[in-house]
Amino acid sequence: MTRADLEQSVKYINENRPLKNPGKIYCKGDYIYVNELFKGVHVINNSNPKKPVNEGFILVPGCVDMAVKENILYVDNAVDLVAFDLESKQVTQRLKGVLPETPSPAGYFHYRYGERSKGLILVGWNEITK
Repeated sequence: MTRADLEQSVKYINENRPLKNPGKIYCKGDYIYVNELFKGVHVINNSNPKKPVNEGFILVPGCVDMAVKENILYVDNAVDLVAFDLESKQVTQRLKGVLPETPSPAGYFHYRYGERSKGLILVGWNEITK
């Protein structure tokens, strides 16, 4: 992903998405936030624990970790640390390039020829099968 695209990539989507590759979970008040590895964060209303409602999704390419303090979700957007206001559903701050690139889940990596020279930012990994 280009730097310009990365900086515009974090946004709230008013749709529920199925959990496919969940990571960390954070509970705050009536809400549960579930990381979808490399994709973003599910927003689940748990005000009725017998019937939780998947209300939306915060799109955050490259996301593998998160934390919440007061009404701010702190999340990694690939190599950037982003502060996302859960009330206004807007990015309030971005610290560029403060995080290391996410390592390959298999412990090795491969880039297509020439991609890294284009200055792209790694936001996820795909398994290539033969």
